[in-house]
Amino acid sequence: MGAPILRLKEVSKTFGGLRAVDRVSFDVSEGEIVGLIGPNGAGKTTLFNLISGYN
Repeated sequence: MGAPILRLKEVSKTFGGLRAVDRVSFDVSEGEIVGLIGPNGAGKTTLFNLISGYN
């Protein structure tokens, strides 16, 4: 595969004393389909908000 079209490296987000996303890293290559699963409150939406730049 070629260079990734999306690369996250050690992305974190903290709300007060709660770390919602803790050093997440992954690459997404062209043509690749990626799913993100986890329980409620795991930080999935927060991670997507970080990727998209939504505050």
